[in-house]
Amino acid sequence: MTNVYSDEYQSFLRRLRRARREAGLSQRAAGRKLKKTHLMVSRWERGETRVDAVDFMSLAAIYGKPLDYFQPRRRKTRKTK
Repeated sequence: MTNVYSDEYQSFLRRLRRARREAGLSQRAAGRKLKKTHLMVSRWERGETRVDAVDFMSLAAIYGKPLDYFQPRRRKTRKTK
């Protein structure tokens, strides 16, 4: 399957999976906390379904992460004179 998402969104998905694991939650447990199915959590993490803003804020809260944790790190560019 070809990935149609930008590098930034793929980075967001990796951070989403990492945050859940660092919180010690399975997809099933995360789904229960969000009143969603574990299948929805899986679809978000695989990029099959986009995460909406409300669900995103809830995910960050249950994972104990600030919202900016999920922001892709920008590479510093050199300034030219």
